[in-house]
Amino acid sequence: MVIRSNYIIFAHDMSKSEEKRQQDIRSSLILPNDVQEVPRLAEFVDAACEAAGFDMSTTMQMNLAIEEAVVNVMDYAYPPGTKGDVCIEAVAGDNGLVITITDNGTPFDPTTRGEVDTTLPAEQRSIGGLGIMLMRRYMDSTEYKREGDRNILTLTKKRTN
Repeated sequence: MVIRSNYIIFAHDMSKSEEKRQQDIRSSLILPNDVQEVPRLAEFVDAACEAAGFDMSTTMQMNLAIEEAVVNVMDYAYPPGTKGDVCIEAVAGDNGLVITITDNGTPFDPTTRGEVDTTLPAEQRSIGGLGIMLMRRYMDSTEYKREGDRNILTLTKKRTN
């Protein structure tokens, strides 16, 4: 079974090897760069985490990390007043979940950002970086690449059981 957005596609008459390749559940969501759309993102992430078999605690952590990544794109990837899209793709399988966030905004590689010193009081810390810290803390890997005019951020969480 393959899920794309709100549609379920059933595959019939498959060999066992073809059926195995179809076990991953793929879904995607395209949002405008408007933070009012974050509730749709949360529903999408919840469904992807459930498909991958994560418990509620892990799902909440992943939702926070992915929301931080997407909201950063919504707020900073496009010049003020410019409309743009954020594409979120999820691939849930037996091994875990891979989330790919793609936009056509200003190039930004969050993986090059240094660690935030959380021992300092908030007023002494530089602005920014906490969202990236959450991505690193709650996801198993965070990878960035720039292809043409697209930022591609891939967040992976492996299942431990």
